[in-house]
Amino acid sequence: MASVRMRVLSVVLRGVRKPLLATAQAARQRIAAPKADPSPPLALLRRHRVIVREVEGFPCYSVIPRGEKAPGRAVVYWHGGAYTAEIVSQHWSFVSQLADAGCRVEVPLYGLTPDHTHRAALPLGRAVHAELLKQFEPGAVTHAGDSAGGGLALAVVQTLAGAGLALPGRLVLISPWLDLTMTNPGIAAIEPYDPWLSSAGLVEAGLAWADGDDPLRPELSPLHGELAGLCDLDIRVGTHDILHPDCVLLHERATAAGVRSELHVVEGGFHDYVLAPVPEGRQARAEIIRKAAFG
Repeated sequence: MASVRMRVLSVVLRGVRKPLLATAQAARQRIAAPKADPSPPLALLRRHRVIVREVEGFPCYSVIPRGEKAPGRAVVYWHGGAYTAEIVSQHWSFVSQLADAGCRVEVPLYGLTPDHTHRAALPLGRAVHAELLKQFEPGAVTHAGDSAGGGLALAVVQTLAGAGLALPGRLVLISPWLDLTMTNPGIAAIEPYDPWLSSAGLVEAGLAWADGDDPLRPELSPLHGELAGLCDLDIRVGTHDILHPDCVLLHERATAAGVRSELHVVEGGFHDYVLAPVPEGRQARAEIIRKAAFG
């Protein structure tokens, strides 16, 4: 059973977050709305060394633990937001926790709809990864992402071998959005219980990100991409998340393709519970950070 805090936050999310993507019209309004300031919070800037540079035309933050010892492991973190919203405090908090554990964390701020589409995101991801490979062994690098960022992380990693780049050691997917079309037949049964996401709004956001391309293309819906030869997978999702059925399908397909995949499912967990202030989220974060920092 979900913790009391998880159940209370579910009620809050249903009233505060659910309306933002409840319908196609709501999604269009969110896409058109001004973007928030994505800058890291002052607390993170004080706690860690932060460097920002431009990669492929987009800002990329390096969050580096303070101290004389250079980090021996690195994480690329791809934030969620349905490809329409900027990185928020919960993302930065998780990034800070990863840096606390001794990781160098790269945070690419990929372009968002309506001004940008998927076409610039994958080259950005490959460029950031290529830079890290100059300083770290491939097995010491983790790509991680939540929601849309989880889907993007998988899509980026699926293209690395074709670009002649070594794959990272691990890929962590937190409530990943894996198929923009939201056509998995298992979604309908979960939708009434999801306090955050609605398929109608996500489909509209996905069409904006696809910008006229077939949303089933692997770079948009990596559930349908090549899985054989992929690095280790760590998938985290809750049963009250409409993205849960596709997470199960990814795990099954990856395992069948010979990939070492772990699927962690939390009963009653809502979308992105891993980043939330709930006991289940704290436990998941601790497990993810331990593996990213120590292998």
